[in-house]
Amino acid sequence: MVKVRKHFAQGMFSLEGKVALVTGATGALGSAVAKAYGYQGAKVVLAGRKEEKLRQLADEFKAEGIVCAYIAGDPSDQVQADQAVAFTVKTFGELNILAVCHGFNAPKGILEQSVDEWQKIIDADLKSVYIICKQAAEQLVAQGKGGKIIITSSARSRMGMKGYTGYCASKGGCDVMAQSMACDLAPHGINVNTINPTVFRSALTEWMFDPDSAVHQNFLKRLPIGRLGEVEDFIGLYTLFASPASDFLTGGNYDATGGYWAN
Repeated sequence: MVKVRKHFAQGMFSLEGKVALVTGATGALGSAVAKAYGYQGAKVVLAGRKEEKLRQLADEFKAEGIVCAYIAGDPSDQVQADQAVAFTVKTFGELNILAVCHGFNAPKGILEQSVDEWQKIIDADLKSVYIICKQAAEQLVAQGKGGKIIITSSARSRMGMKGYTGYCASKGGCDVMAQSMACDLAPHGINVNTINPTVFRSALTEWMFDPDSAVHQNFLKRLPIGRLGEVEDFIGLYTLFASPASDFLTGGNYDATGGYWAN
C-alpha cells in the first residue's frame, strides 16, 4: 500500500484560512508574495514603512477579493515589530505565516563606506530580521499550532561582490541565523527557511534589464537559465514554504538564483 494520503496530496499547497504577515509589502517582491498568498486563500497583513502605498495596495487587493489589512512601521524597531504582530492577531485572530521581504542596500567598497553606513545595512537586513522573527516566533509558540517563517535572503549570501561588504555580510548572517532559529523552533512545529533570489525586476533594478547594456549581458553569462528574474519566478517557493507541503523542510537556504550558485 502506497502511504500517501489523498487529502494531503490534494491540499498540501493550500493556504486557505491561514493568516500571513508580509514585511516589505510595498516592494516588488513583498507585494507579489502578499498578493499570491491572498489569491491562495490566506488573510494577509501588509507591513511596510510607506502608509499611503500600503493603503493603495490594500485597496487593490480588496478589489480582487483578497482579505487583507495593513500596518505601517519600521521592522528594525522592536516596539513597532511587536505592534505588527499584535495587529495581525487582533485583526485576524492569529498568525500562521511570516514572510520577511524587506531589505536595504547602499553599495560602497570598504575604503569608501563608513562604519555607520555599514552598520545601517546590517541593522536593516539582519538585526531587523531577527527582531520581527523573534516577535512572530513568540506568538506562534504561544498559539501552540506551529507555523512558517520565510526569510528573503540573497544569492549574495554565499558569494561576495565588490562594493557589497555590508549586504553580503547581512545576507550570509541571515542564512546561518535561519538555520539556528530552525533548530530553536523545530520542537514547537515552526519551520524556518530562507529563499535566496538572484536579481529580479523592480524599480531599483529596472536599469539592469536593458538587453543592450554591458551590465545585463555580463550578468547573463553567470545565469545558466538565460535571463534575470521576475517576481512571479519566486512566489512558488514562498507558497511551498508557507504551506503544509514543506512541513519536513526547515533550516534550509534555498537556491532561487537561476543557476548562479551552480555555475
